[in-house]
Amino acid sequence: MKNAKQTIRRWCPRWLLLPLLAFLLLAPTQGDAFVDPVTLAILTPIAIKAAETAAPYVARGLASGAKGLVLMGKDTLEILYLPLGVLQSTLLLPFGGFSSGMGNIGKGVIAPFKLMLDALLLPVRFCGIATS
Repeated sequence: MKNAKQTIRRWCPRWLLLPLLAFLLLAPTQGDAFVDPVTLAILTPIAIKAAETAAPYVARGLASGAKGLVLMGKDTLEILYLPLGVLQSTLLLPFGGFSSGMGNIGKGVIAPFKLMLDALLLPVRFCGIATS
């Protein structure tokens, strides 16, 4: 490990690091291309028609994605069933809370896997494909 640090110090002195970092952050990019006004005027009506055609599909995808986010929030809160079930099955054991505590432990153990599944299906939901 000591040799690696010495190699880095030898090849990249500290006085060179700040200007190099400033150049990489402030260098101009090639993404600022100018669009010809004639091309823009020709393509605007086509883009408007495409946006009008795609609007219902975009709205359906956003609605389906919002339902997926709500499901993920519900699954996140269901994770809290695990400590609740542990408390119920231990502290409320004399009062008959063991069976409900075990049920809550089961819900709490399954919840992270449901959350993972919903997180994997979220991009599909945003595409508007019904996943129920």
